[in-house]
Amino acid sequence: MAFFHADKDGLVITARVSPKASRTAILGVMPTTDGEALKIAVTAPPDKGKANAAVIALLAKTFGIAKSSIEVLAGETDRRKTIRVTGDPAALKAIAHQWVKL
Repeated sequence: MAFFHADKDGLVITARVSPKASRTAILGVMPTTDGEALKIAVTAPPDKGKANAAVIALLAKTFGIAKSSIEVLAGETDRRKTIRVTGDPAALKAIAHQWVKL
């Protein structure tokens, strides 16, 4: 199973987030027991949504879209998250494929 799937509205991404990391970055794709997940590290602590906000900001910057186009669908308080990215599916998919090579 891939770490994302495209639909008519954009992408749905499965991510594994590491809060309180030494840097904020997308680290590539990692295998999990449920399939693949995008590994994301953020310096923000997992306190009152700060880590989620940092993930949204990082993805918005990477995709070149507004933060309001990204939402956490599941996993608000978990390291494993399902994230919706709204936009042109083809353009978003092209960016997401780059992470497989990290």
